[in-house]
Amino acid sequence: MFNFVIPRALRCTILLLVASVPMQLMAAEPEDKDYVERMSREHRDHAPVSNPGSQRAVLAPVVTERVEYARVDATPVSGFLARPADATDNLPGVILIHEWWGLNDNIRAMAEQVAGHGYVALAVDLYGGKIAQNAVEARELVGLSMKNSAAIEENLRQAYGYLTTEAGAVRVGTLGWCFGGGWSLNTALLMPADIDATVIYYGRLVTDPEQLNALGMPVLGIFGSEDRGIPLESVNAFDAAMRELGKDVTIKVYEGARHAFANPSGQSYDPQAAEDAWALTVSFLDSHLKQ
Repeated sequence: MFNFVIPRALRCTILLLVASVPMQLMAAEPEDKDYVERMSREHRDHAPVSNPGSQRAVLAPVVTERVEYARVDATPVSGFLARPADATDNLPGVILIHEWWGLNDNIRAMAEQVAGHGYVALAVDLYGGKIAQNAVEARELVGLSMKNSAAIEENLRQAYGYLTTEAGAVRVGTLGWCFGGGWSLNTALLMPADIDATVIYYGRLVTDPEQLNALGMPVLGIFGSEDRGIPLESVNAFDAAMRELGKDVTIKVYEGARHAFANPSGQSYDPQAAEDAWALTVSFLDSHLKQ
């Protein structure tokens, strides 16, 4: 048996390095891994195919373009901008945040749908231009992105800045599915004084009242009762914390619906629940962004 003795100076250095790591980062790592595992199970054997959610008719003519809306870590970030063909400079805006597959054609189609309802819609890219073609690739992209949440936060800050300055949006909401649903909430927490409405489709939730207390905008949360990725326990805890704080929150749980039941991509689409949720989403955004 060998006995290794660590010199006292080296022990002190190790202790200082450990102490310098933020406690929230150390604590969050197992939770991040657990979240990725849950998402992997929910999307096992799925593919990012188009479904009826991304195939809805666009209600009015829109114009679209690829735009560079941010520069993060000296790297340009491009997204997809859609707006009504007869757009003015005083439209409300919506930041669309993609599901775990990435900014694919189905998310672009959703941006066009949102624009058709009278918004300037910016579909952001949190994967640096990469798009998953299967669940294995999606898992890898989610895991990589979660290792640099500061870059995602800066990405979304600049998305808001682009909408309000370059695109002239007078009010801004956030809307995301799955991975993007969690970041829809995180964007609201990141810019609580700026975001005017937030829609969360079965995204990862924050339940700490101290963090949620910053929120001032109305929040709509949409979930499925059979979702094993975002358990109802966390949904109920989020709802209870928001109500206890006196926040404007609406939670809709669809009985029998699974995770990703309203995603623009994938095979879990539940037509009845998804169409009702979309009507609820449009009504919510209209009520709080078109003042």
